[in-house]
Amino acid sequence: MSATAPPALPPLHGAERWLATIAVSLATFMNVLDSSIANVSIPAISGDLGVSPAQGTWVITSFAVANAISMPLTGWLAMRFGAVRVFVTSTLLFVVASWLCGLAPTIEALVGFRVLQGLVAGPMIPLSQTLLLSVYPPALAGMATALFGMTVLVAPVVGPLLGGWITEHISWPWIFYINVPLGLGAMAVTWQLFRDRQTPPRRIPLDRIGLGLLVLWVGAMQLMLDKGKELDWFASGEIVALAATAVVGFAFFLVWELGAAHPVVDLKLFARRNYLFGTLALSVAYGVVFGNIVLLPLWLQQYMGYTATWAGMAMAPVGLLAIVLSPWVGHNVSRVDPRWMTTFSFLGFAVVLWMRTRFSTQSDFATILLPTLLQGIAMAFFFIPLQAIALGGLPPARLPSATGLNNFVRITAGAIGTSVYTTLWDSRASLHHAQLAEHVAETNPAAMQAIAQLRGAGYTREQALALINRMIDQQAFTMAANDLFWLSSLIFVALVALAWATRRRQGPLSAIEGGAH
Repeated sequence: MSATAPPALPPLHGAERWLATIAVSLATFMNVLDSSIANVSIPAISGDLGVSPAQGTWVITSFAVANAISMPLTGWLAMRFGAVRVFVTSTLLFVVASWLCGLAPTIEALVGFRVLQGLVAGPMIPLSQTLLLSVYPPALAGMATALFGMTVLVAPVVGPLLGGWITEHISWPWIFYINVPLGLGAMAVTWQLFRDRQTPPRRIPLDRIGLGLLVLWVGAMQLMLDKGKELDWFASGEIVALAATAVVGFAFFLVWELGAAHPVVDLKLFARRNYLFGTLALSVAYGVVFGNIVLLPLWLQQYMGYTATWAGMAMAPVGLLAIVLSPWVGHNVSRVDPRWMTTFSFLGFAVVLWMRTRFSTQSDFATILLPTLLQGIAMAFFFIPLQAIALGGLPPARLPSATGLNNFVRITAGAIGTSVYTTLWDSRASLHHAQLAEHVAETNPAAMQAIAQLRGAGYTREQALALINRMIDQQAFTMAANDLFWLSSLIFVALVALAWATRRRQGPLSAIEGGAH
């Protein structure tokens, strides 16, 4: 499921260890960066390729779903071919897929190459942490995981800024081309330092049927969510067929995996109360957070007049306080009940999202920036305590499967959150638009006066009505975004109860502290 245990080889020292740290962290950075760098570029990508922004979000969800599907294969690949060889190959293929994404002439080609990119990226994050730990002595394992965690936290800060600047000043394909030199450099250094630390390959069975069923139901579910709004949901036979495929495929997947001798996903882990509720709380929360991360730059660019660069600047500070506070959280998660840390995180997210419900079409940059900055506090108390709840007390032999399944559910929830939030946003905006447009009638003196003023300024009647419709659109989509911010805030308050449905932690945390990836 995840990476195998680090090989029993002596740690590296001095410059070699730092080079190894930079190389594997750079690959992780590149991977995480690609999950956020495209967010502020969606309007530019969709405009350039002639599709709607809603269809443009497929660029995000396709990568996330493919990444989640391939992650359970990491353990099998590492044991079958060796962890170093799989990591280097995965990085090389990621570079090739990134190059193809930049060359994509249509949205269909881009989504296809993003799927390829996500599939080959699956093993990179779990194996990078395994390789990193293998070059540090046990006494410095905490520092190694802290460095790894910092890399994961820095990428979401840099992603929106870098994506916005590249999109505005160069062109959107370069958000993918930038991976080519980074990936080739990371791959070359990693192979040079780790090729003699290869884990011996072993022949082990692969659960092909389980993997096929996993691809079937997750793929059908995501296609249903992505295309539902475009095809009018269940009025479409295609959506009904996809929904039926997802439900039936999931049912067969459950039955097969629970009875398989070597399941691709160890579902029996959910029999543990803390693992079930901890993973569920983490995944639902991540889906809500990721949905909002996609929604905010779309609103800023489409209806607030922000450029890609300024939208990136409004999103970037989300990781600043998280970077500052995460080392303290990792150091104290074994001393403080992680349920209290999780409660603090969820209530922090609830407050941040409530602050966003106050946004209006007149909100200035400082008003939009403040909740994003404060969100970093909630982020710092998010991943590590929830992983401590879910994974604490598990025997070491089950940790690889447990971390892999935990990441699979979380990433899938993020992709679902993106689709659900963009769909709900359009739906609520249509409702608000209809309600607001009712007031633009000949019986409304204020509306008639506004049209008359625009006519007096030189606009034709059609131009005046088009301008008023644009203003209604801006208000409707802002009101719809506020509706979703309210919903998100309430979900986080409700998730506090889910965190306290777990039992007080039992067992050591040394194997999982700092594993916020």
